[in-house]
Amino acid sequence: MGLGTTDRADLVADRPPSVGRMFLERVEATPDREAYRYPDGAGWSSLTWAQTKDRVWALAAGLLDLGVEHEQRVALASSTRIEWILADLAINVIGAATTTVYPTTTPEDVSYILSDSDTRVVFAENDEQLRKVLEHRADLSQLTRIVVFDGDGTQGDPDFVLTLSELEERGRALLAERASAVDDALAAVGPETLATLIYTSGTTGRPKGVRLVNDNWVYEGVAVDVFDILTIDDVQYLWLPLSHSFGKALEAIQLRIGFATAVDGDLDRIVENLGVVKPTFMAGAPRIFEKVRAKVITGVENEGGPKAKIFAWAFGVGAKVSKLRQAGREPSGLLAFQYRLADKLVFSKIKARLGGNIRFFVSGAAALSRDVAEWFHAAGMLILEGYGLTETSAASCVNMPYDCRFGTVGPPAPGTEVKIADDGEILLRGPGVMRGYHKLSDVTAEVLDSDGWFHTGDVGEVADGYLRVTDRKKDLIKTSGGKYVAPQKIEIIFKAVSPYASQIVVHGDTRNYCTALITLDPDAITEWAEHHELSGRPYEELTRTAAVRELIQGHIDELNGRLERWETIKKFEILTHDLTVENGDLTPSLKVKRKAVEKKYMDVLDGMYT
Repeated sequence: MGLGTTDRADLVADRPPSVGRMFLERVEATPDREAYRYPDGAGWSSLTWAQTKDRVWALAAGLLDLGVEHEQRVALASSTRIEWILADLAINVIGAATTTVYPTTTPEDVSYILSDSDTRVVFAENDEQLRKVLEHRADLSQLTRIVVFDGDGTQGDPDFVLTLSELEERGRALLAERASAVDDALAAVGPETLATLIYTSGTTGRPKGVRLVNDNWVYEGVAVDVFDILTIDDVQYLWLPLSHSFGKALEAIQLRIGFATAVDGDLDRIVENLGVVKPTFMAGAPRIFEKVRAKVITGVENEGGPKAKIFAWAFGVGAKVSKLRQAGREPSGLLAFQYRLADKLVFSKIKARLGGNIRFFVSGAAALSRDVAEWFHAAGMLILEGYGLTETSAASCVNMPYDCRFGTVGPPAPGTEVKIADDGEILLRGPGVMRGYHKLSDVTAEVLDSDGWFHTGDVGEVADGYLRVTDRKKDLIKTSGGKYVAPQKIEIIFKAVSPYASQIVVHGDTRNYCTALITLDPDAITEWAEHHELSGRPYEELTRTAAVRELIQGHIDELNGRLERWETIKKFEILTHDLTVENGDLTPSLKVKRKAVEKKYMDVLDGMYT
């Protein structure tokens, strides 16, 4: 079975030749509109598109002055911030390619990525990132300079390390001498010029560099523009890692459409910043939406009393309205009156915490629970789930605000094709597909066939033009009884059932039943403890108490009631600490590294089968 391109595919055929050209077209079209907003210590500062170009051109000229040439790699080792975007645009404008490095990457992997990519210059966010590079400088013979965002650049050789402002000064000096330097470099950049090397974090082995060219990102921007779900008057709040393909796709989409973006990668400030920025949309990983929902639910549950009863009533009303709207109808009569009251008493307060102007959220990077999506929808907030991989430039499919179907990831972007293989694997083909893995032609051939189909490793189905993703092909569990179990399905349900859970890893391959490792959300379980005579207990101690285990057992029972008999969780263990990126348990996009976690806790897992 297959799904072809839509009529709108013709509209994406005539697109700019490069990211730099798309950026320049945006500047020329709306020079005085706000482009970016970013925290400056005392509040928020802004850049217009014309001001953004001025800084980008100076940085681009600075890179030329350092000797960076066409398609040579320049790395960015930083969290999401305005400087990341300015540097990335500067790299692409001159036809160089950005090597992305997550700020949580270990020094050893930083060295591997910089060496494998033949990176010439590194932008390092701060002294911590600078030290990682300097620690392995002897192994990086091709590296010529490091540019730091924060700090005075005095750490290390002054001829080797310089500040961002010093790079800009060099660039402005070059432009004063040769005004067309950047424009000349941009003119040589074409659709197939390498734009980005994104190293997939992976769950095992060394990371692989995904080769994405200028046309991959230009296509993403144009395709979403054709979808007509965003306008120039929207305001984006951007916190996602720009080292991740999802973040980079959002950067490209903004260049095409021209809306303003507030940029701050501090995860702890998301809700606070939403209240200040008041964006109209925000993209995020499912864990962010799970945490917002859990915080609201647990806060009300712990308070109890009339407020909890009103809350439960409101969401009962909201659920009825959500079902009507999913069927394309609007509430009327008594239900419409009840919903207006529910909105006044409950939903409006939740929406206000999130800025009050959200038209929709976008969820990607992992599967979103339908329960979570419907909870937000009941409160009057829409989450559009999308789908894609680093190898397909992130945004291959996305739901439509005017026809959102929960449980699916929407139709393919115009110009992208979806096909389901005989074994259920999702195959993708189109302008967003990578040009291969860097220096790994054999590995590329394993996933990218001669007809241009990328084999995603995900399992799914297509119904009425919308794609549904059911699990990772390699994650499917086969019990010793011969039954197949999709762990992702179980994990998604559980995190919707339990507002106190942070992560769950379902295990059972070749075993005679399924078990689970569970971690708790520290904030949620600490707040719960204060209302259940366990106040002041540290997190680790709480995970071992009978009361907490009874709480989670109740949620496991509820989960099992929604599963087939062979899928049910027979035993579980609560870990004494949460899974983290820093400890190698999660990818930077907050997906669980299943094999790594199972290996680390195999003694705990084995104990549940003794």
